[in-house]
Amino acid sequence: MSFESYPPPFRNLLQPPLSSPAQILDSGWGALNSDPIPVVDLQCLELGDCKLLEEPCKQWGLFRLVNHGVPESLLSQVQDYARTLFSLTFESKQALIVSPLSYFWGTPALTPTGAALSAEKLQNINLVEGLNVPLSQLPRFQTDDPRIASFCHVLEEYGRHLARIGRTLFKGMSTSLSLDPIEYESNLSESTGLVRVYRYPHWPSKYKKENKSAWGMDVHTDSSVLSILNQDEVGGLEVLKDNQWFTVKPIRNTLVVNLGDMMQAISDDEYTSVKHRVKVNEYRERISICYFVFPGENSVIRSSNYKPFTYRDFQEQVQKDIKTVGYKVGLNRFKLRDAC
Repeated sequence: MSFESYPPPFRNLLQPPLSSPAQILDSGWGALNSDPIPVVDLQCLELGDCKLLEEPCKQWGLFRLVNHGVPESLLSQVQDYARTLFSLTFESKQALIVSPLSYFWGTPALTPTGAALSAEKLQNINLVEGLNVPLSQLPRFQTDDPRIASFCHVLEEYGRHLARIGRTLFKGMSTSLSLDPIEYESNLSESTGLVRVYRYPHWPSKYKKENKSAWGMDVHTDSSVLSILNQDEVGGLEVLKDNQWFTVKPIRNTLVVNLGDMMQAISDDEYTSVKHRVKVNEYRERISICYFVFPGENSVIRSSNYKPFTYRDFQEQVQKDIKTVGYKVGLNRFKLRDAC
């Protein structure tokens, strides 16, 4: 691991892990039969079995997807390209990753400015760096760097698979919820498809004692309709259900689907926008790739529990809240007072 590849405020914290091979292998691929997370078979859903979605969407807001049709080689290839890109120096990444791509660290919503942060401020940022990739703009994106060009080419293929999956899942959810077919067309827009690539550093145990608030990602809900995650073999994702945290173990050749705020609003709160967080691993860094999809830009979300709003309205409110109160308030900003 090259310390120069991390944002400067992280470097002093990331000492080489002192561990045995057994400890390093402690985080690895799990098995479906030992996992509490509900499983949805995409092939069964394509055959019209929409009942598969009811319990996962209502009780969990999250499920594991199998038989999704994405080649396992492509899942691995995306991970490998991400590792190569993240291994570049921090300064190189800032210079090479240009619009429409964007690089962030600390949090996807608000990257800290300046390389030097006080210890107090450092405790309040997330231990993560990442890359935003708007898929619809990739065909027109040009770069002289072959590593970024190759990664974008692979992400285009990956994005086509994820758009197909998102379309199939949302159709099944809409059928299960008996949504209006006209509104269904505007509530999910493939043109909004975004891939966000994350890297979380390892976090030695001695720092956990000194900084209990250090997380790869704090507790949050996604703002999307759907989020579809491809995680490597290093675990860390946790979801909240019935006031209990569950670890979403990495299981080979599966994807993790979680519902976002837009899906909860569209479903009149029948479905859950799941609260989740990411715990950093003591011995190994973690790579994950998440696909997000949203409603159309001018699509109005209409619900008996919320005031009519567009995703742009929601996004602007989230950014305002982050700057004024320090965190995302989310759907509660749009809740009707007389809604149960």
